Amino acid sequence: MLSAEDNASLTRVGRGTPLGELMRRYWQPVAAVAELAEHPTKPVRLLGEDLVLYKDGAGRYGLLDRHCAHRRADLCYGIVEARGLRCNYHGWLYDGAGACLEQPFEEAARPEARFKDKIRLSAYPVEAKAGLLWAYLGPAPAPLVPDWDLYHEPGYKQIVFAEVPCNWFQGQENSIDPIHFEWLHSNWSQALRGDNGPRAPTHVKIGFSEFDWGFVYRRVRADTDEQDELWTVGRVCLWPNCLYTGKFEWRVPIDDETTLHVAWFNDPLPGNEPYEQPRIPYWHAPVKDPVTGRWITTHVMNQDFVAWAGQGRIADRTKEHLGESDRGVILFRKRMLEEAAVVARGGEPKAVVRDPMKNVRLSLPRVRAGRGTPLGVSADRPRPMLWHAGQPKAIAEEYARVWDERARRVKA
Repeated sequence: MLSAEDNASLTRVGRGTPLGELMRRYWQPVAAVAELAEHPTKPVRLLGEDLVLYKDGAGRYGLLDRHCAHRRADLCYGIVEARGLRCNYHGWLYDGAGACLEQPFEEAARPEARFKDKIRLSAYPVEAKAGLLWAYLGPAPAPLVPDWDLYHEPGYKQIVFAEVPCNWFQGQENSIDPIHFEWLHSNWSQALRGDNGPRAPTHVKIGFSEFDWGFVYRRVRADTDEQDELWTVGRVCLWPNCLYTGKFEWRVPIDDETTLHVAWFNDPLPGNEPYEQPRIPYWHAPVKDPVTGRWITTHVMNQDFVAWAGQGRIADRTKEHLGESDRGVILFRKRMLEEAAVVARGGEPKAVVRDPMKNVRLSLPRVRAGRGTPLGVSADRPRPMLWHAGQPKAIAEEYARVWDERARRVKA
């Protein structure tokens, strides 16, 4: 179990808190590129800060304090212009650095006062990569957004958002918990179907190791051995707030009690021919049934959400009783507190990318065959979405159409 002090250190994300300062050293995915193409402004709450994300008339992205410095009007309803975002209330115009460029009445009434030069909103850099918009809330100079190799590989890509009413750390601890697979996603799924048959084989061995980008966890079940890729290759708890299993799952802190879950998929297609996807679609997955109000339990990620949120908005880790299976969780907590201490001393934490020559198609360990491979494909047709409930019919149909076109070319 943890002390109350350590539990607070690991879960509070506001500015000035240990984990809040650590997490501000990394880029966070906050929206899809396609969202801003459809509507140029979007409210964003990130690390406890209320912000507005926008795309100006010149195609540049910005992230500002959500409220105008004049009378605190909501800039999500601002007017997008070539030079930035203009408040719809009294016309004050801001650029991507937060500088006030125009104050229509003030400049007409007292141009010599240069009042606009005294005004600046909080502003943060935004970058587009892999169909996502990334925000950085830390000190300058900002590091690079990691360029993972999967972003460049052939396949049908899609982005899924879900809002989960609990602290992000509960989600990331799940990323280094091998035992939950057989129970939460195998045995519980079986029970939900009313199947009273044999349970999933028990894990007989688990292992954890740290590397440059996070942690690798490995597991052997009673029906496998150490030749299985889930032991020889393992899965990645990607630092600081992601799980990588041939797809990405970021647990983005909205605030202390709410998580934006961002999943990025690159589902396989027939053949090895590159697929130039003109637009990476996105959708928002439900977490509860709107009719019953109960949590959705049919899909893999929805089952995870039930487990995370069931611990409370912020889990009280002073009441835990950890066992041998929790070695990875203990390791992760220890390293998070250590890296937060590095930041508090003025140092740079692990897995920050700064060298552009090295930030090219960075590779991560990935299970590629047999048990543990991606679930998006069957022998001759794409499978239905197994991870998140609520995939829009249009996206499923588009994937099937692209699949069929590629399959015909491969056969030809």
